[in-house]
Amino acid sequence: MNQPVSASPVVSVGSVSFGQDRPLSIIAGPCQMESRAHALEVAGALKDIAARLNIGLVFKSSFDKANRTSASGARGIGLKQALPVFAEIRSSLGLPVLTDVHEAAQCAEVAQVVDVLQIPAFLCRQTDLLLAAAATGKVVNVKKGQFLAPWDMGNVVAKITGGGNRNILVTERGASFGYNTLVSDMRALPILARTTGAPVIFDATHSVQQPGGKGASTGGEREFVPVLARAAVAVGVAGVFIETHPDPDHAPSDGPNMVPLREFEALVRRLMAFDALAKAADPACPE
Repeated sequence: MNQPVSASPVVSVGSVSFGQDRPLSIIAGPCQMESRAHALEVAGALKDIAARLNIGLVFKSSFDKANRTSASGARGIGLKQALPVFAEIRSSLGLPVLTDVHEAAQCAEVAQVVDVLQIPAFLCRQTDLLLAAAATGKVVNVKKGQFLAPWDMGNVVAKITGGGNRNILVTERGASFGYNTLVSDMRALPILARTTGAPVIFDATHSVQQPGGKGASTGGEREFVPVLARAAVAVGVAGVFIETHPDPDHAPSDGPNMVPLREFEALVRRLMAFDALAKAADPACPE
């Protein structure tokens, strides 16, 4: 009888490493790809910050925001226009790249130019999508659905490992709590690590969303991003996901919960300090 395949406890994305006991790495970028120039501007700025801080960075942006609150919401520049930009960011800046996929048919094409395929939270139980992403051999980052308990993600990860891919990240982004509200349960972080065996990422910006909170769009409470990020890093995670933008108040999506780019470096510097304390060996307090 075949033994079940487990997720890899350490996942490498180019030169960036994610592991519960490894130094913190970051996934960051604007919510959606607005243009080639904008993506390269933000990616270049983030690369410079990561170099100064000596921290691993994966650039993130979405070619399509397929689950906007309203049909009138801007969705992004689309698959065909975005793929050459992702390829250029990888080749010219040397940054690994992550983006969302929404349909099984997109996986193979997107995998040609990115390093990580991300499964949106609303789609985390879509078996065909998970298997198609797994089949590419790329790292798969699965966001835990707002409607799932952390231990339910064991079944999600098993679908991907069953598809022959052990390189999985699991991302916590809050749980639905009443109407238009999410809550972050920090117990979910060690539970996710224990029940999936995969490195755990904390999504600090989507965790402060207020889904549909502005009627035809999603609201957010940006001021709580540093609060939740510090708490998650203190508990212990492999990485933090932070959407950032030069002018989030005028961004086409997720502006209320994105971190202004000018504040990004100071936030990450503080998180690195918390991470060093959380992962320091303490002989008096064996785990």
